[in-house]
Amino acid sequence: MVIWAVLVLGLLAMLVALGYRLFRKGMATMHALGELMEKTERLSDLTDAEPEPPFHPAALGPAREYAAVREERRARNATIRHTRREARIRRGKLLVRADPSRFSHLLRKRH
Repeated sequence: MVIWAVLVLGLLAMLVALGYRLFRKGMATMHALGELMEKTERLSDLTDAEPEPPFHPAALGPAREYAAVREERRARNATIRHTRREARIRRGKLLVRADPSRFSHLLRKRH
């Protein structure tokens, strides 16, 4: 009978401890949720000031205008790719044409 009482008391103690931890985590979650709601309200106040631009589906618009925008974007992307490629080539040439005398200290044996 004593063993059962000890087991029941242990179970109740464990449930109280776990309930307390759960309560603390719930309170921390509610506090974080309150902060998130405040930030969301502040952000929604900022976005309400700016009206959304009207939606114009490309399928129904002037095809030549959209084609011109697409070509401008392609040209800009090609320029960016070309610039990055030139930078990679320059870096590669610097690595290939490195002066070996600068690295002679790596070839010396240590005693």
